[in-house]
Amino acid sequence: MISRILLLTMCAHIAVGAPVLVELFTSEGCSSCPPADVLLQRLDKQHTASGPEIIVLSEHVDYWNYLGWRDPFSSAEITKRQQNYARRFNSDGPYTPQMVVNGEVEFIGSDAGRAQRAIAEAAKQPAVPIRLRWSGDSKVVVEVDPLTDAKFKTADVFVVAARDAVSSDVRRGENGGRKLVHVAVAGKLILAGKVTASTGLSKEVAVDSSGGRIIVFVQSPDQGKILGSALLRGASSIQFNR
Repeated sequence: MISRILLLTMCAHIAVGAPVLVELFTSEGCSSCPPADVLLQRLDKQHTASGPEIIVLSEHVDYWNYLGWRDPFSSAEITKRQQNYARRFNSDGPYTPQMVVNGEVEFIGSDAGRAQRAIAEAAKQPAVPIRLRWSGDSKVVVEVDPLTDAKFKTADVFVVAARDAVSSDVRRGENGGRKLVHVAVAGKLILAGKVTASTGLSKEVAVDSSGGRIIVFVQSPDQGKILGSALLRGASSIQFNR
């Protein structure tokens, strides 16, 4: 029979806390961004026995492209998303590197201590359960439960294919001559549908399965709080959310 002390020790090593989405707005044309890119890679690999699941997403803006180097992973869509956050946070405007944790907290993207504190706090919040599974080579089935937080009546469900690891030999601009590495680089954000307090979502979504991972997150209206997130790796893997 397992002793009570041993049982308590085992329980202490079970992962706790809700999954946390960490977004990094970055650019290969910004000399301040490489340290933040490295931090995001560290967070992506951070799997402690007692910590939350950290789901990272590298989002490359396009407003640095005029300085001589066009970031090949940048898009106007990502810039617009960051601009929406700037309005929500009442900031002077978008900047890089910027990290946003669960849509609620923003700070300089290379601040490791601030990131750890924000992630720990976000993990304490309840999350909407999400279930993911592959359906063929380029389709994923997304199932999201109804909302349980009375403060939110509706929320958007986003699906994004992200490339596991990419690199660039930057030839011009502020990072000219450097080799930059990125993780979980966002492709197009797909609005799969909505969930409410009374209805969930079950939908098959066509995605680019070559990137290595699919990230799904539920976000409150006006690009607000992230209410749940999930990660699906590889065409043969499946990962369930708490």
